[in-house]
Amino acid sequence: MAFLVRSNLRQLIVILALLSTLVAVINMFIASAKVQKQALIDNTLLSNEAYASKLADSTQAFLESALLELAYSAKNIAQNWPQKRYLNQETQRLSKQNYAFNSVVLSDANGVVLASSDNAIELHGQILTTPGPLQALKERKPLISQPYESSMDNLLVLISSPIFHENGTYLGYIGGSIYLKEKNILSRLLGEHYHHDGSYIYVVDNKKRLLYHPDKERLGSAVHTNPLLDLALSGGTGAKAIVNSKGIEMLSGYAYIPAAGWGVVSQRPADATLNAHEGLMQKILLHSLPINLTMLSLIWLCAWLISSPLRQLAANAKNMRQRTTIQRVERIQAWYFEANELKHAFLHGLQNVHDHVGQLRQDVRTDPLTGLNNRRALERILEKCDITQTFFSAITLDIDHFKHVNDTFGHDVGDIVLKELAFLMRSTSRDQDFCIRLGGEEFLILLPSCPLEVAADIAERLRLDVEKHEFTTAGKLTISLGVASWPQHANSTTAVLKIADEMLYAAKQGGRNQVRTAPLPKID
Repeated sequence: MAFLVRSNLRQLIVILALLSTLVAVINMFIASAKVQKQALIDNTLLSNEAYASKLADSTQAFLESALLELAYSAKNIAQNWPQKRYLNQETQRLSKQNYAFNSVVLSDANGVVLASSDNAIELHGQILTTPGPLQALKERKPLISQPYESSMDNLLVLISSPIFHENGTYLGYIGGSIYLKEKNILSRLLGEHYHHDGSYIYVVDNKKRLLYHPDKERLGSAVHTNPLLDLALSGGTGAKAIVNSKGIEMLSGYAYIPAAGWGVVSQRPADATLNAHEGLMQKILLHSLPINLTMLSLIWLCAWLISSPLRQLAANAKNMRQRTTIQRVERIQAWYFEANELKHAFLHGLQNVHDHVGQLRQDVRTDPLTGLNNRRALERILEKCDITQTFFSAITLDIDHFKHVNDTFGHDVGDIVLKELAFLMRSTSRDQDFCIRLGGEEFLILLPSCPLEVAADIAERLRLDVEKHEFTTAGKLTISLGVASWPQHANSTTAVLKIADEMLYAAKQGGRNQVRTAPLPKID
């Protein structure tokens, strides 16, 4: 009787363990499927948002560059007005210099074309009455026109800049056209992004008309049924799952081009993303089935009960770097002595690891003497600026005759001087700027999104602050500074720092206690 009781109890324990394991496996599979499905969707949305933002930034940069180039050309034209030969030469130069425009025209104040590029030579002498030229003549300011049909049946956008005589008289405008239905700068900037899985990008103006689309037949047509366009034209960036005008669910990212009031959308069909998920889950199921069956046949309740807290501790050990691991470990039910001791030891070790890792990360990027950023931090900052295409200015500086301070007062006083200079640097720079000690008495201030002239003002203010400051023991000291800006002075971020160093050297050679700013490159 006792044997039967023991046997039945053992069977009940095994059955309960098997059922519990089956439920856990099924629940894990379902939860994993949901999590992975959502992760794929979220990753696709984030990827499309980042891609749309990148394309919007590239297009914004082109439009700003085009407006600046036309403004510079307009200034030169005004100085040579109305020399016919020069007007023709300048129009041809704009057309062929970088092929940013499909055609270029130069009009007087009455709308008469005085000069044009070779591919629009038939417009010479004509009066343009299409919307773009009329808008340029009416507004008399730099502008990017609304898309319109030209007299030659081209769907185009006109980018123009007014021409004013030095006495303020309006002379006309110089304009470059982008033919939307032909190969143009938009297609070169945006590239060919149509894929077999249905992914593609498109660009719309503020009236929801298509300016760029893989299907060229749709260019110029308006899209009013897509709810994403209101978001794309609202001025921000983001991502959203929507159903497009053809009834297809799309995972879309959007961004705004402020220079023209256009919106960029990058999207991928949701089915293309989820097809990969279905195949992945099938492979997971097939590969895990034999192992699960083997484990189910060997599990006993006592083994499961004993190993449960240990298994949870081991699983969290793989994610030791995550702060949430501590909370997860605290929730583990360690119901017997050994597991409870391991849990407390693990929690103590995790807390120490996180504290030490955080301190090490801070120490490895910080100069121990001054508390400023060091060269390792500088590398990370430059890398981030390069990736995000954030322009910046750089101020390099060092203390004049610092060796004399060390030789006269000793290195302890020299260290105090360096600390006080670091304080002055922090006080003079902006909150978003990075103060960096490169080594010895050499320092750098990196100023993100700061124009060259503003950086030069900050450098001069710092020079004056140092000149007025009474350093402990060392007394009055001066500094020399060099200023350069990226990408105005060089294509690479490291090259800009070298130019700033050259300006610092020039300040030293010029008598010290001065700021030297790198001259802007000449535009041909």
